[in-house]
Amino acid sequence: MNKRSFFIVGKHAVTEALKNTSRKVLRVFLTEESKKNIHKENQNQNLLKDIKIYYKTKKELDKYTGKENILHQGYVAEIEHTENLTIKDFIKKKNNLTFVCLDQVTDPRNIGSIIRSASSFNLNGIIVKERHFPDESKLMYKSASGCMEHINIFKVSNINTTLKFLREKNFWVYGFNSKSKKDFTSVDWKGNNVLLFGSEGFGIKKHTEKYTDFSVKIEINQNIESLNISNSASIVFHHIMKWKKDLE
Repeated sequence: MNKRSFFIVGKHAVTEALKNTSRKVLRVFLTEESKKNIHKENQNQNLLKDIKIYYKTKKELDKYTGKENILHQGYVAEIEHTENLTIKDFIKKKNNLTFVCLDQVTDPRNIGSIIRSASSFNLNGIIVKERHFPDESKLMYKSASGCMEHINIFKVSNINTTLKFLREKNFWVYGFNSKSKKDFTSVDWKGNNVLLFGSEGFGIKKHTEKYTDFSVKIEINQNIESLNISNSASIVFHHIMKWKKDLE
């Protein structure tokens, strides 16, 4: 069965896709300058070997970004989706896992930024609802800055069912809620954990809250209502990575 292909833009998004042996890159569209940069910055790897290359001007590449107002930087690629991972298979014989779960987070820029942070701070994967995940968004790939190729994305049909399954497999589920009384930095992050973040506007759904074990928050200035979700996620991921490193 043929996989559906789609386009991504941006230097890091395209370069990291070329480096990923699990990602099929069908074609790349480059300016002469971006081709030189690929060779110059990856001298030990022939990233363009066996790849169909089309040379374009920057203006010609503009058509791939359309009205999305994304800077392509002279890099466009047509790629296929990687194989879908299942959480059930991934967690076998593994311990001390940390997943982030996004409950109806839909903004591609925020999702891309969260993917970038999760990859940067060594999270084990991101759980998303398949129906709400913009998996062919140029903006998401650009915002992730190549990190789509370095993080496990688990696309599930039902968030609640997935959380229930993980709790049965000895995961603790922490729901992030600005109205919570407990600061997340006071938590012992040993073992397997899921960090649950709700939508940008409405937070975690009431029904989904039933599948959390603890409610926690990020302590901020009381005069400020909340942080952007991608900023919140970065703070949490960095803290947990540092917490685990200090145990080593």
